Amino acid sequence: MIIKIRDAMNDISRDKTKKKLSELQFRVTQQSATERPFSHEGFEEDTKLFECVCCDSILFKIENKFESGSGWPSFWSPFSAEAITEHKDESYGMVRTEVKCSNCNAHLGHVFEDGPEPTGLRYCINGAALNGKK
Repeated sequence: MIIKIRDAMNDISRDKTKKKLSELQFRVTQQSATERPFSHEGFEEDTKLFECVCCDSILFKIENKFESGSGWPSFWSPFSAEAITEHKDESYGMVRTEVKCSNCNAHLGHVFEDGPEPTGLRYCINGAALNGKK
C-alpha cells in the first residue's frame, strides 16, 4: 500500500497545525495551494531570516532575496542545502520543481532556472509559507 506523505499526517497533527495557521497558510503549506501574486503584504523592513510558518525552521536569508517582479518573494538560494527539499511537480499540465521545508514537508513554492547570478535560480516562495525574523 502506498501512502502519500501528506495523507500520513494523523488527525491530531493536522488539527494542531490547522489551529496554528491562518486558512491561507494551511491551504498553501498543507494542500499545495498558491497565494495570488502580489497579495502578500511583505515583511518588516529589518527582517533578516525567513522561517517556515509550520515548524520555524530557517529556510532563507535576506542576503539571498531579490525582486523578481513575479509577485511572490524570490530568493536565489536557500539558507542551506539542508533547509529545503525539491520534488518533481507535474500538476496543472506543467513540469516544475516543487520546494518543501525539509523539516516538516510544508509546501513552500517552486524553483525556476531564470534567477540571477550566482546560482541562476529563482526560488519563488509563497509569502504565506514564511515568517520573517529579525
